[in-house]
Amino acid sequence: MKTSGQLPHEKQARPGSEAVLAFPDETDLRVYGPAESQSAVFGDVCPLLTSLLDGYNVCVMAYGQTGSGKSYTMLGPHSDDGPVLPLDPQSDLGIIPRAAEELFRLISENPSRSPKVEVSIVEVYNNDIFDLLAKDTVAAVSGVKREVMTAKDGRTEVALLASEAVGSASKLMELVRGGLQLRAKHPTLVHADSSRSHLIITVTLTTAACSDSTADQACSATLPREQTEAGRAGRSRRTSQGASAPQPVPGDPAGRAEQVQARLQLVDLAGSECIGVSGVTGSALRETACINRSLAALADVLGALSEHRSHIPYRNSRLTHLLQDCLGGDAKLLVILCISPSQRHLAQTLQGLGFGIRARQVQRGPARKRPPSSQMEGKRRPD
Repeated sequence: MKTSGQLPHEKQARPGSEAVLAFPDETDLRVYGPAESQSAVFGDVCPLLTSLLDGYNVCVMAYGQTGSGKSYTMLGPHSDDGPVLPLDPQSDLGIIPRAAEELFRLISENPSRSPKVEVSIVEVYNNDIFDLLAKDTVAAVSGVKREVMTAKDGRTEVALLASEAVGSASKLMELVRGGLQLRAKHPTLVHADSSRSHLIITVTLTTAACSDSTADQACSATLPREQTEAGRAGRSRRTSQGASAPQPVPGDPAGRAEQVQARLQLVDLAGSECIGVSGVTGSALRETACINRSLAALADVLGALSEHRSHIPYRNSRLTHLLQDCLGGDAKLLVILCISPSQRHLAQTLQGLGFGIRARQVQRGPARKRPPSSQMEGKRRPD
């Protein structure tokens, strides 16, 4: 278990009284206090980006109460202008812009694998899924409603989901900024700019697979995998855990090159709330109820997984249904838990720590590489 922490307050300033925790697949725990830099926290994410280029699915998820610093940790300080790339290592920008820049830096290290990067952005608002990249003039101030489904290859997908190809970190962040402008927000007594939906950014990377004879040279040359001490430690822990070495996807009869497809999901969850503290009424009250129910469903799924139950209640919420592949599938999962030490928020802090314990107790199988869906025809997960 790890804990990565940096909790800003409502005004997105450098936090002095709040903290952030993070829980990956490993059994160890790493804690980052409020004084730690965003760069230090990102050190635990770097090895996962290496895994992404190697063909593994990856998910980074931020959980915590309203105002505890989830969006700050994932995105950085609020700015209408967006992040300036390339990043200053000492800047307060969060995991998402840093991951975007690092991903394309790693791709540039080995362009011979013909990488293709596509981005989609959705929000789960009041237990409905909205496509924030859909081109729909009727829904100019909000996303377009979509439905989650199980694809032919067994993966959980959003029907008719819009995606855009990107060739740079700047273009990726431009799409993220556009999606954030449509994200549902509402002021509360706890947070003046409270997010009222779960934000899920999916980066799909398709590359040519390395052949057995070149795997050690070409694939390992994808990037300098460890850039920080945390990154080096993270990689050694993942290696010692014994994740099976994924096999390349066979080439098709037409002679086209072998391909590997992997997804990076960056999840900024809406904050859990105590209604008596946040003071919400009317439509905001319904939003709070939906947020708390979906987060409870997420905790139930993790609890069922940790107890090895025969039935996992993924479909109790669209959030858990959408995240089914990374929660109980073959993805590498990192959970960042943001908490506040304030006595006023003790109940929410204890709830968040309980969520972290459940996340840590889940025993996940070895991560596996997945091929493009076009090469998985005929394989379908039972409903």
